[in-house]
Amino acid sequence: MKKFVGYIVAVAVLLVITGCGSGNKGATSKSTDGKEETVKLGVVGSDTDVWDNVQKRLKDEGINLEYVKFTDYSQPNVALDSGDIDLNSFQHQIFLDNFNKEHGTDLVSIGNTVNAPLGIYSEKIKDVKELKDGDTISIPNDVTNGGRALLLLQTAGLIKVDPAKKQSPTVSDITENKLNLKIEELDASQTPRSLQDVAASIINSGVAVDAGYNPTKDAIFLEPVDDTSKPYVNIIVARKEDEDNETYQKIVDAYQTEDTKKVIEETSKGSSIPAWDTFGKK
Repeated sequence: MKKFVGYIVAVAVLLVITGCGSGNKGATSKSTDGKEETVKLGVVGSDTDVWDNVQKRLKDEGINLEYVKFTDYSQPNVALDSGDIDLNSFQHQIFLDNFNKEHGTDLVSIGNTVNAPLGIYSEKIKDVKELKDGDTISIPNDVTNGGRALLLLQTAGLIKVDPAKKQSPTVSDITENKLNLKIEELDASQTPRSLQDVAASIINSGVAVDAGYNPTKDAIFLEPVDDTSKPYVNIIVARKEDEDNETYQKIVDAYQTEDTKKVIEETSKGSSIPAWDTFGKK
């Protein structure tokens, strides 16, 4: 009986010690139950350096980001709307507005991230003035980035588009094309690969960096950043019902910091500009 009582006491002590240890192990979370909350974040491409930096601060909030990587722009909003992911971060407001309109969805921006100017790149010429009659230029084939690309060609003095189309012109809306430039529309992820076959290509900043280009040095013409840039600010997106989700707002706050600015500057090679100071938090 003495041995049995001793055994019971020993087990009780062990349970107390184990319980204390478990409480300390969960101390990384500030949630009431001591558990870490995982949020699935959809991104396009392989570069997560900026988000890795944000992740470090979120750990103190008890939040873990789980990256879900996509290869093109057609997938992350579908995954978000279906509930396969919780947030995504890859698009600007015009792209989101167009997606919602086409698919009858109600996805919303909950925070600004960066402005990433579009660029014209070439392996054959050093200046847009060197383009010749009949040359081919590749552009992204989605409606919003395609329209943005045509506006960039207009800014560069190469074409003119119908002003009535505002920020969403298509190739059929080109009203002046003195060099008879041929516009080849490709998936945005394929535009860098087309450089061997075309005179020039318009490439999204993130895609360009993933392909090994430095936009501020390698682009032969870069989109200006001014008051007209706001619709092209990249955003963090959630479902409408999660717009005020406390955890997601903590993620926005953790992103919009001075530390994040430094990482953006380093990883984008100066081509992406932190947007929350210039255009507001949301």
